[in-house]
Amino acid sequence: MQVHNVTGGAGSRLHVREWGKDAAPPILFIHGWSQNHLCWRSQYESPLAEEFRLVALDLRGHGMSEAPLQVEQYNDGDKWADDVAAIIDQLALDRPILVGWSYGGFVISDYVRKHGQDKIAGINFVGAAVVFGDEALPFFGPAFLENAPAACEADLPTNIAAIRKFLRALVVKPISAEDFEVALAFNMVVHPQVRSFLIQRELDFAPILERIEIPVLVTHGRSDTAVLPAMADLIRDHCKTAEASWYDGVGHATFLEEPERFNWELARFAKRAHG
Repeated sequence: MQVHNVTGGAGSRLHVREWGKDAAPPILFIHGWSQNHLCWRSQYESPLAEEFRLVALDLRGHGMSEAPLQVEQYNDGDKWADDVAAIIDQLALDRPILVGWSYGGFVISDYVRKHGQDKIAGINFVGAAVVFGDEALPFFGPAFLENAPAACEADLPTNIAAIRKFLRALVVKPISAEDFEVALAFNMVVHPQVRSFLIQRELDFAPILERIEIPVLVTHGRSDTAVLPAMADLIRDHCKTAEASWYDGVGHATFLEEPERFNWELARFAKRAHG
């Protein structure tokens, strides 16, 4: 495992880690709202590391990355786009596969909007969101809508209770006590004001999806109550290169609830996208 400090958009310091083989095809993992690179442990501690160069970041405001408390650091899509571009360039990633979970779908879409597709080989949208705002509420379920407001409150007991409920609502299949405890810990590292800043954006990336030419895999749990399956259908409707992989009886965290299947499908997709 290697640790990198990458200078991202507007000079923000990003914490990035990598595993696997330097010369192997790269996969860049982008986590979701209030999360951290540790959510991908079932991927970087798997046989994927024997075939690929695995890279995961802490998004700005999360984990060990810089976390300024100014709204303009989070509501500007160019900064998110430039964060991804900086990692690709500064780590010399050769046409990585971008894997975006949940809010990571916005980050990938921002990147494609600003920087195009030439430097990436494919996209895996994982329970990913591509629209947000009042008009997009039908695409989100109670796991997010009922817990996100309280998770943005400064009052610590309110905050903790909301994050506990949120994390339990993300999964359908049981996860280990250790996985839950680690997730609770790295969620609580995120400042509630940062969480609030992230969900103040009005977003519609459907026009960006229509321009995508590279391979796209849409991975979604049928029982996801955070980002509803209708979001996956929206991606498929607007992206002509998209194919879907549905997980029956699985919630928002497919990569954690069924890691062996997820890892196998990601490996197959990455190999195909890299030719």
